[in-house]
Amino acid sequence: MAKILSPCVGVCKFKLNKRCLGCAMTKKQKKKYKKLDSGQDKLAFITKLVSKQKDLGRHDYWLRIYTRKCAKKGVRSPVTA
Repeated sequence: MAKILSPCVGVCKFKLNKRCLGCAMTKKQKKKYKKLDSGQDKLAFITKLVSKQKDLGRHDYWLRIYTRKCAKKGVRSPVTA
C-alpha cells in the first residue's frame, strides 16, 4: 500500500465545536491517528473523517488543501472528490 499522509493540513485551530478548522479532527483523533501503523488503518480513519467532514460542511475546503499537500510530497491522495 502506498504511503498515506496525515489528514492534518497545518491549521490546528480548535474552534469548530472542539474540532480543528483545517481537518475537522478533535485533539483525541489527532493523537489516535499518530498511533496508527498500518496503511489500511490510516485509510479507514481518513474514510470516517471524510464522512464527518461532509456532515460538517468542511469536506471541499479540506480536500483541496489535502490534495495539494499530497501532490507537493509526491504521494497519491487516498481521497477522491
